[in-house]
Amino acid sequence: MQDQNKELLKRISGLVKLNKKLVERNSLLVKQNEKFKAENTKLKLKLDLLPEEIEQQQTKTTKSNKFDRATVLYAGIHGSARDIQNVENQKMADELDQVLLDFDSILEKYDIVKTKSIGDTLICIGGISKRNSTNPIEIVLAALEMKQMLNSKISGSKTDAWDIRIGIHTGSIHAQVMGRKQIHYNIKGDTVNIASRMEGWSDEGKINVSAMTYELIKEFFVCEYYGKMPVRYKGNLQMFTVKGIRPELSKNGEGVIPNLAFRTKFFLVQFTDLQEIMLDRLEKELPSHLYYHNVKHTVDVVTQVELIGWGEGISDEEILLLKTAALFHDAGHVIAYDDHEFHGTVLVKEYLPKFNYTKEEIDTICDLIMATKLPPTPKNRLEEIMCDSDLDYLGRSDMIPVSGNLFKELKKQNKIDSLNDWNKLQLKFISNHQYFTATARNLREVNKQKQIERIKNLIV
Repeated sequence: MQDQNKELLKRISGLVKLNKKLVERNSLLVKQNEKFKAENTKLKLKLDLLPEEIEQQQTKTTKSNKFDRATVLYAGIHGSARDIQNVENQKMADELDQVLLDFDSILEKYDIVKTKSIGDTLICIGGISKRNSTNPIEIVLAALEMKQMLNSKISGSKTDAWDIRIGIHTGSIHAQVMGRKQIHYNIKGDTVNIASRMEGWSDEGKINVSAMTYELIKEFFVCEYYGKMPVRYKGNLQMFTVKGIRPELSKNGEGVIPNLAFRTKFFLVQFTDLQEIMLDRLEKELPSHLYYHNVKHTVDVVTQVELIGWGEGISDEEILLLKTAALFHDAGHVIAYDDHEFHGTVLVKEYLPKFNYTKEEIDTICDLIMATKLPPTPKNRLEEIMCDSDLDYLGRSDMIPVSGNLFKELKKQNKIDSLNDWNKLQLKFISNHQYFTATARNLREVNKQKQIERIKNLIV
């Protein structure tokens, strides 16, 4: 009987707390509604004065797009009942408006779209203003900044009236694009609903993420298993709480501000998006007679710089520079065949600022590309890796068919006459060629010597 009474008291206490929160939220929503009515009245007055102009501005178009990977953040900003009782409703509403404005600046920083802001509820999404694979990471970074910003406001205020609960989920969505001059998004799908449920199950001051999001961010953030949430037709969904950035990826190991290692790791994920864009352009714009300098060769070199790079023990940051250079090293062929290395550096300077590469990084990448100009004359270890990767095929078992594609490409442009002349040229080039790195020599030198003997037998 005593146990039943305790359980009943516990439930009553929970209902009392819930009722207080509902009263708080209702008070704020009433205030927001009054503001909306005032704004609506102003709009009606404008419409009466300038009907044609306003109608043109409000003309809308709709377009629905599907996004396979987008991340939804659902945030509830909650007021403390103790403080709301002691602070005027007007002041609380003004404070909430300022909080939401500050959140807007954080969202803009990470290119995250705010789809709705109703009262003390905020819904935003990453990965729809531009498709990318980094949106789960950016959403969590934004969530951490929101939480930190709100904490700093509380510490500098006479009240601790505000707290936040955040739910995050990554999945596919349908987004309806609305408007012409000012774009709005109407998003639909289970991803939004699950993010909302994640927020509902979260504790105050916590960031709750789904298992899907966790798998995509776990290498960047410290997360703790939170439990399971029952969802109709989906079973029990696992939840995780984000504690902060991993110590080794944050300044001073404090888990708050990303450091250089975080940036490099993030850029390596972002490279997937850059690679997709460039390979798509190469597929569409490379001349059909490029049988050797094609997409396959670019992918081979991107793969090889990483393989040789790891073998040479270079850093993640250097791997990123090499992979980026490899991606662009033959991209200049979309502009011209001759001096394509230089034209590749032009494309680097066009694309990489959009992906937040620094000037120093861009200059290094341009130097790496120019180092591949024949005959190769690398000036440092990174350029040696780049040159070895570009001519990796000389020591591979498929050297003969690959070189055959190069001959076919040159003959199509009247740069070589006969196959026999090509074999003589190849023999001279390969006999004088050397791999610069120990890794490349160990991988390819023995087979390269075999290829030399095979070419000798082909010469008439």
